[in-house]
Amino acid sequence: MKRVKMIVAYDGTNYCGWQIQNNGITIEEVLNRTLTDLLKEPIIVTGASRTDSGVHSEGNVAVFDTENRMPADKICFALNQRLPDDIRVLHSEEVSETYHPRKQNCVKTYDYKIMNRKIEIPTMRLYSYFCYFPLDVEKMREASAYLVGEHDFKSFCTARGQAEETVRTIYSLEVLKSDDLITIRIKGNGFLYNMVRIIAGTLMKVGMGVYPPQHVEEIIDARDRNAAGPKAAAKGLTLVSLEYEKELEKEIKGENKEWSYTLYQHRIPSHKEASLVIHRCKEEDFERLLIRVVHQAVRNGAHTVLVKDEERKNRIIPGRAYGFYSFHSDESGNGWMVTGSQPAKP
Repeated sequence: MKRVKMIVAYDGTNYCGWQIQNNGITIEEVLNRTLTDLLKEPIIVTGASRTDSGVHSEGNVAVFDTENRMPADKICFALNQRLPDDIRVLHSEEVSETYHPRKQNCVKTYDYKIMNRKIEIPTMRLYSYFCYFPLDVEKMREASAYLVGEHDFKSFCTARGQAEETVRTIYSLEVLKSDDLITIRIKGNGFLYNMVRIIAGTLMKVGMGVYPPQHVEEIIDARDRNAAGPKAAAKGLTLVSLEYEKELEKEIKGENKEWSYTLYQHRIPSHKEASLVIHRCKEEDFERLLIRVVHQAVRNGAHTVLVKDEERKNRIIPGRAYGFYSFHSDESGNGWMVTGSQPAKP
């Protein structure tokens, strides 16, 4: 048995998204069927990003397990001979049997394209959103700055999204313009359901003058989907790439108006230990932050996480369950709290 990783590109126009649906054909369904036919055994692929109906990709990632002896790096060539013209596997390779595309730290990059002119260009109609109202790109850029960093993006998540934790980090958000084509390019550590499309719809409202740029900060603070702009059309969205972390970050910092913390991970490779220092945090966000960041350290390989709350003593209650975790006082008397026995991972 071997596990094969693929980089998959597709034109999403004729598909009901990535994940298998009852109401139409999907990318996952086509890959499963074609791989099963090629390798002469039942194949089920697991994708990194479950793109929506009509969304395109230049670099989605998927894996599958097979007992077939065909070299992993040759599978892409054989598979492309059987796939429809709007789906291509750009690369295939063998990876560890434990590799999972949704359980690795990575940077996801999306592009949202807007054709901003009086009359639509027919050749762009499937790959960009047409907006005849002139958009102020400078105001859109000013507004985008409020979205960069670690925030609670609940306002930018469709209400029926299943994510329990709505905090995400946007590393960069550019608004680029070339002739009549505006591209919103966004990089982040993950995105909520419809998050990029709602951000695009909100920035277009800013570009039209409906919202002033600073209103985006108020939308973030509201943590209410009704506060943000509309969800932009799927056809303008393309998943550009997923860049997986090759080396564990030694420090992770999170800072905004609500909280500030540093997660030290340099001892994870050698001692399976991480340290979290919470510099400040609003009371209503404290428990969520504690659970979220400790869980991140555990997923990154820590068996023990030491936590220090610099803002307020005794905010972490010994023995109390915080999600999957509990804490006890460090015997040194220096204010550190230590996770109990390693919890079962969800």
